[in-house]
Amino acid sequence: MAALARAKAKKKVLKKAILSSKKLKIVKSKERLQKVLKKEIPGAQEVTVGTAKFSHPETSRMHRGLPQELPFTYGQDRMVLLVRDPWWLFTFWEVRHETVEKLKNELKDDFYKARRLLRVYDVTNIIFNGNNANRFFDIEINEFASSWYIDTSGPGRSWCVDLGLRLPNGKFITILRSNVVHTPLDGPSSITDEEWMIPDDLFARLYGMGFGLGRSSPVGKSWIERAISSPGIASMASPVRKPKQRGFWLKVDCELIVYGATEPDAKVTVQAKPISLRPDGTFTLRFALPDGKQVIPVKSVSADCVEERVITPIVERETK
Repeated sequence: MAALARAKAKKKVLKKAILSSKKLKIVKSKERLQKVLKKEIPGAQEVTVGTAKFSHPETSRMHRGLPQELPFTYGQDRMVLLVRDPWWLFTFWEVRHETVEKLKNELKDDFYKARRLLRVYDVTNIIFNGNNANRFFDIEINEFASSWYIDTSGPGRSWCVDLGLRLPNGKFITILRSNVVHTPLDGPSSITDEEWMIPDDLFARLYGMGFGLGRSSPVGKSWIERAISSPGIASMASPVRKPKQRGFWLKVDCELIVYGATEPDAKVTVQAKPISLRPDGTFTLRFALPDGKQVIPVKSVSADCVEERVITPIVERETK
């Protein structure tokens, strides 16, 4: 029996030794294979290094969240007026729930009977205080509107808009007031800034150069001399085209330029109409000058309404 037990023990030890040797051979064969690959495949190592050195966009790109939408409201009472073109304006607004509830408590039943309006003011050449607009018109809107396009039909004007309620008795209550905007003209301006008028000699030289008649050219020099010495050509901003048919003609028109200066914070009216001053207190106006007598009173009132000055130019034109 003892011999049989010893034989079994030797058999187990032998099996373990065989298994251990097989595992060792497998490990060694893997190591040998890796060495062979590194030696015989020179690109394998570079690929491994390149993979470790650089990252791909797919792995490095951060997972950004979905873009959030703008909030529907910002929790403030505000009205903004913008210019779309010389004729159209665009306005949008927000009225807080607390403001609406306050109006309901103050107006009671009149709140539900009132009409919601946009009151559009023409505030050209004035400092608007809510009651001195040149004119205004109303646009009735629904209670759910928060923006509106406005057809002013008035290019070259200044505008301001109120959002409000018109009560059954006709009284208008302002809820919000917009900023003031200025619509551009729908064509070239007819006003010429006197500060940029070209002297006669410079105009003649530039006009001659435009046609290749420089001062070095005998023709150009003689033309410039004639242009400077001729009051008819030198006083016009563009050359007069002769009519196709031979004939003698003459056209004359006149304009009146009124300019002056006062304190920058003064209030100035010309012919009883308020005008805007430049930041330095100066102003310039152009008037058509038809035949007859023109009376142009200019009045300046100090900011504290204590002092005033009045100067009245009188101009008379007679065409014969």
